[in-house]
Amino acid sequence: MNIQTSATTSTKQLKRKSTNQIVYGIMYILLAIVAVFQIFPIIWLFLFSLKNNQEVFNMSPFAIPTNPKWENYAKVWVEGNISQYFFNSVVYTLVAVILTVLLASMVTFTITRMKWKWSKLTLGLFMVGLMIPVHSTLIPLFSTFSKLNLIDNPIAIILSYTAFNLPITIMILLGFYQTLPREVEEAAIMDGASIHRLFFQITLPMTSPVMATAGIINMIYNWNEFVFVNTFISSDQFKTLTVGIQNFIGQYTTDWGAIGATLMISIIPILLAFLVLSNRIVEGIAAGSVKG
Repeated sequence: MNIQTSATTSTKQLKRKSTNQIVYGIMYILLAIVAVFQIFPIIWLFLFSLKNNQEVFNMSPFAIPTNPKWENYAKVWVEGNISQYFFNSVVYTLVAVILTVLLASMVTFTITRMKWKWSKLTLGLFMVGLMIPVHSTLIPLFSTFSKLNLIDNPIAIILSYTAFNLPITIMILLGFYQTLPREVEEAAIMDGASIHRLFFQITLPMTSPVMATAGIINMIYNWNEFVFVNTFISSDQFKTLTVGIQNFIGQYTTDWGAIGATLMISIIPILLAFLVLSNRIVEGIAAGSVKG
């Protein structure tokens, strides 16, 4: 009986193992197909950026150019003023991300770790910001910035990015903050730590994984944003990559290869940042899901 039971058990284990291998195989195949569809647009854009107008319209979209136009990249970087636009995008994105994550952390800290009368109302007001369409605010913002002499000023862009990203950033941080252990903070208070030291030296470092996740999400939005820059900025010296692409679109001719090169330059920083910080993103999401 024992031998038969053992044989039956081993047979079931083998069948289960075989079934799991089949399921995993199907999953890997599906993921590989999804990965191909995700990577394909980047490869197509890269080939597109190495063509001239004749090759863009006369060759197959998937064809490799016979004489790659690498000069398209030099042209947009030097003649197209893309270097200035790239620098502006980096500055606006970094400053806005730092301000947004820091301010959102302060708001979340006061709502979840401090007891005061209007905490829930304040949180509700920030969450209302998630329901306000960006385009409905352009006219009021333009009027306000005009009165403050901030039109065609980088400060208008940084303020807009920070304000509109605060609600989603607070929502990302909220669940993590609510479940942080209070024992560490209580011990710090017993040792005489002030509220500022408690926040900057104790609480803020403990939330670094979820801050990295929020920072990446903010960075992607800020880097790809178009409407605010196109509305509030008119000088070339303050434009970003997303708006600068319009310089290659003329009334009679359009340099499609230059546009492709500009788009390729614009996506490289985001790809690199995601590859470098992907582990931090996964840690932040996992930490928030486990603690929440």
